[in-house]
Amino acid sequence: MTEPAIQSQESIARTLGLDESGNNKRRLKRRMWWGVAVAATVLVVVTLCSRYSNSKSVRYETRPVRRGDLVVTVSATGTLEPVKQVDVGIEVSGTIKTVEVDYNDEVKVGQVLARIDTSKLEAQALQSEAALESVRARLLQAKASVKEAEAKWARLKRLSELSGGKTPSQNDLDVAEATLARAKADEASAKASVAQTQASFDVTLTELSKAVIRSSINGIVLKRSVEPGQTVAAAFQSPVLFTLAENLAQLELRADVDEADVGQVQKGQDATFTVDAYPDETFPARITKVRFGSQTVDGVVTYKTILKVDNSNGNLRPGMTATAVISVKKVKDALLVPNAALRFSPPQQQQIVEPNGSLVSKLLPHPPGSSQKPSEQTGEKSKEQLVWTLRNGQLTPVTIIKGVTDGVVTEVLGGAVEPGMELVTDMGSIK
Repeated sequence: MTEPAIQSQESIARTLGLDESGNNKRRLKRRMWWGVAVAATVLVVVTLCSRYSNSKSVRYETRPVRRGDLVVTVSATGTLEPVKQVDVGIEVSGTIKTVEVDYNDEVKVGQVLARIDTSKLEAQALQSEAALESVRARLLQAKASVKEAEAKWARLKRLSELSGGKTPSQNDLDVAEATLARAKADEASAKASVAQTQASFDVTLTELSKAVIRSSINGIVLKRSVEPGQTVAAAFQSPVLFTLAENLAQLELRADVDEADVGQVQKGQDATFTVDAYPDETFPARITKVRFGSQTVDGVVTYKTILKVDNSNGNLRPGMTATAVISVKKVKDALLVPNAALRFSPPQQQQIVEPNGSLVSKLLPHPPGSSQKPSEQTGEKSKEQLVWTLRNGQLTPVTIIKGVTDGVVTEVLGGAVEPGMELVTDMGSIK
């Protein structure tokens, strides 16, 4: 058969659909399209079932946005101390003879607290007094010698004038004048000795008076550090025998405020505090001073803050450890969100609906990190925060601008939230 005839037969076979290779190709293409369609259908069904299952197995906890008053506080610890406290010591050494007050005794100014055995001091006083009398007697002798020398010199000078200088001799006049000068010098020395001995006697009398310890204020005895028969030595440092507090009806709370909070603390701010002795009771206080000087303990810098405390009922005592809560800022009728809503961040696999999102955006997966909170920025952006609400059962992010916080709720300065709006605070699975 010729070549044109063969080509003609192949053309007729293709026209009649009798070409086997062409049929195989078409069948393969149809199978591929059917496979893709089935796979896509299965994927859509699995995805929808998975989302339906997840939406049914997740339980969201919400809390509402509300309006209310917000009080920002700073915490600090310290101790209660008397407004005026005096340590009573002693300046002389000796043996304690009597102690006339005890703990908690009320005392008045000048009241005797204790006495030292004064036997030795009294003997020293007598000795000083005798020495004083002795030098006073020498002073009288010196004065008498001066008078005698003055009279003799005056007589010789008068005689010389009457005799025209013939008698007495010039030598006798010079001797009389020198004798008068020595007498006056002895008198001056005796006066100095009297002053010195008088001072020594006064010191002895002062020490004798200080052997009686007296109260310098009206108050109460907080501490007694001495017993009868005890020897006290005041050679280098005055020992403290009693500690007195002037008035326990008014106390001071001396609190240590951390350097991170001291910028918010000011004179006149109100505070409350608690003590371990009365754990269910709070006591009012007010700041009277924030000291500029700092204290550093174990690398922690604090500033001493003084708070005035009314203790008219006498329940509080000096030395008690107190925990103070200082009100540093008050905001009236603020829009408040719970801090738990600020901390909430949904897992990435949860279905999230963007505001004004389309159906396609709801079905398409979100890029990684779309559920993450924005990173910290400077300026106004640093106060922006994402919170989450539920719309049609789906999580929806809402941006707010944060204000101050008390640790439980936070003030909202701006954003698409309003009172009564439920914000997601936590999530869990339904068993």
